[in-house]
Amino acid sequence: MEHSQAIEKILPAFQQYYTIKKDDITPPFCAEAEFRSHNEQYFLVRSAHIADIDSNEFVYFAALSDLDNEKLEELVNVAWQAGLSKVHPHEGHRNSDITLIILADKITNETKIKIKKTKLYKSYKFSFHGWSNFKLAAAELSSISKDGSPEVYSNRLGKDFAKLIKKNIKNPS
Repeated sequence: MEHSQAIEKILPAFQQYYTIKKDDITPPFCAEAEFRSHNEQYFLVRSAHIADIDSNEFVYFAALSDLDNEKLEELVNVAWQAGLSKVHPHEGHRNSDITLIILADKITNETKIKIKKTKLYKSYKFSFHGWSNFKLAAAELSSISKDGSPEVYSNRLGKDFAKLIKKNIKNPS
């Protein structure tokens, strides 16, 4: 399966809750998705306002032929910096997570290990103004598992995205 086909299969899974952009995106990514949630809490009546709660997620999609440690580090740094630039911490900010989804034909063995060990975290004013976590999932499109989906590698926080990739990208064979 080619990168463009894989991207077209994965993006509809995000359409219901995320705003997807394919134009005017941060290079070297091929698509971006953004989720924003705002909740307010009251005590009995609206005038007794207790709290505002904002939660955001910024997802970056990359498609390439080979993924090695150098390219992984570059993609992680660009996604992390681009995501952090969109974060505006304030008293009602809960979290703004940044996610990177990589679709590659081939992933080196060292990179598979590095993906699992990738961890980035930032708190704002000792977490009183929220925090940001980094989620990472990478699919190796050339290696197919028994169920017809590509092999997917992720860090601890990216496990849900690994399941989403396996569910949505299946080989028709």
